[in-house]
Amino acid sequence: MAAAAFILGYTNIILPDPYGMERVMTFSRKVTCPYCGAVDRIPAEQFNDALQCASCEKSIFGARPVELTGSDFGTAIEASDIPVLVDFWAPWCGPCKAMAPGYEQAALALESRVKFAKLNTDDAQDIAQQFDIRSIPTMILFRDGQEVARHSGAMMAGDIERWVTEHVAAD
Repeated sequence: MAAAAFILGYTNIILPDPYGMERVMTFSRKVTCPYCGAVDRIPAEQFNDALQCASCEKSIFGARPVELTGSDFGTAIEASDIPVLVDFWAPWCGPCKAMAPGYEQAALALESRVKFAKLNTDDAQDIAQQFDIRSIPTMILFRDGQEVARHSGAMMAGDIERWVTEHVAAD
């Protein structure tokens, strides 16, 4: 019988083979490139912070949040096999500006486990309305295109890291 183990969110299935040895089948994950929007499928054993996009050859995890627009929002959220945290913000918002450095620090600390993104609600009002954003900054954590957690209000880097880690681990 096959056993399953979860390593960094990957499912590894251990299968017995006819010679009494065990084989491990590792699955890959899809990640959207922040630069060209290509969806790259990455084998679990190659998943690390130094990944490069197969299309544009830029770093997939650039240690910074990805700027999303209304046109690429859906693809970025739905095509990713790793959780995506989106900061809904606006350039005129004082708390948004205050939280931005902490959000970037959290992105650096959690990259390759969680994709960090930002969406300007002034430029993508339809998306903000779709997700019922009533105050900013609001962070929404998505997994498999579905909302799994939400927080409204500014947070510091450590608080963001703890909040995200708690919800990723619980998922």
